[in-house]
Amino acid sequence: MKTGYTWGGFQILLIPLLLIGLSNCLAQNKKESLPTWKAGNLDIHHINTGRGNATFFILPDGTTLLIDAGALDPTSERTTSPRNTSAVPSSAKQPGEWIARYITKMMTISQLQPKLDYAQITHFHADHMGSPSSISPKSKEGDFVLTGISEVAAYLPIDKIIDRGWPDYAYPTPRDSPMMTNYKAFVEWQRKNKGTVFERSKPGRIDQIVLKRNPDQFANTFEIRNIIANGELWTGTGTATQKLFPELTNLKSNQLPSENMCSIGIRLRYGLFDYFSGGDMPGVLRFGAPRWNDVETPVSKVVGPVDVHILDHHGNRDSQNDNLLAALRPRVLVIPVWSSDHPGHDVLDRIYSQEIYEGERDVFATDMLEANKLVIGELLNRLKSDKGHIVVRVATGGTTYQVITLDDSNETFTIKTVFGPYTAR
Repeated sequence: MKTGYTWGGFQILLIPLLLIGLSNCLAQNKKESLPTWKAGNLDIHHINTGRGNATFFILPDGTTLLIDAGALDPTSERTTSPRNTSAVPSSAKQPGEWIARYITKMMTISQLQPKLDYAQITHFHADHMGSPSSISPKSKEGDFVLTGISEVAAYLPIDKIIDRGWPDYAYPTPRDSPMMTNYKAFVEWQRKNKGTVFERSKPGRIDQIVLKRNPDQFANTFEIRNIIANGELWTGTGTATQKLFPELTNLKSNQLPSENMCSIGIRLRYGLFDYFSGGDMPGVLRFGAPRWNDVETPVSKVVGPVDVHILDHHGNRDSQNDNLLAALRPRVLVIPVWSSDHPGHDVLDRIYSQEIYEGERDVFATDMLEANKLVIGELLNRLKSDKGHIVVRVATGGTTYQVITLDDSNETFTIKTVFGPYTAR
């Protein structure tokens, strides 16, 4: 039996968790919307805009976090080509606004104030932070345009933004591209006029992203550990770190760490449940590259087994090496897709390999292109879902979790499928 009520103009259907969990893959009636977040749950929303990464978290006490707010240039020939995914749910609004609307609606129906306690930009690429374009709206107040994170901030208050470069944005070299110039102008205006705190990610620490509403209730069960940023890696002991990259003075300009290599990585832990996000960090060496270009292998040694992993670099061919997969052994993997490069055929081979690690695994993709299906074939037929928002909902205490896929063609958040419950490790 289903019951429902209306909140903020949305019809919310309450579905008994027992019924949701009866089947490993229970197809829902298309009129059913995502049940609201409840205190004690952990929700992880992998939002599909077709233009880059955006992962929204409602933590167990209602604290909120957004990791990345991608917005590719909509006027770029590459973006509008068949090689890329289409804008979702449409091109009528920019990705930053769609992300803000998604977050606002999810928080409103959960009776939470629409605001972000934290936002984190894993690294400075357009599909993770937003790229200015000729059609980007100008800020009504600051000297910058609205794209990606700056557009999200135009619609939602943000208390703290964490990136890998604040305050000088000079590692490994000063960055002065139009994208960074726009972002730095946003940073200064947001800091001075909105009071947003900006910080550089602090590897090894668990006190940079913390619960803000009821931390005592979850003091022994919840943490977000900063694993790596700019090649500075947590050692696994206390808050000590080590440097993976050589001293920059010993490198030629063409040998410097790449932007992807400098990505922020974090591990979220709630009870027995673990989740790893590593931005676009690489793990498969190009011919002739030095060993330190492989970031995934040393990272994997301190992260350890996880339940859910959002693929590094969208599953591009330089990611998900065998060492990472053998160490993390994820039960659920999420592929954030916006290009026909996502994922690489060899990456899927490794993901599904029983030689690398044994056991079941379920793989979900936000927006798999038809071109990928035609070229890769059978391995993509194994996907549990290849289109839609992907929500990981962890039950109170972090002992079990579900994966819920939502229709991304509109803003009704209609349930497509429910998988689980899975038992957390």
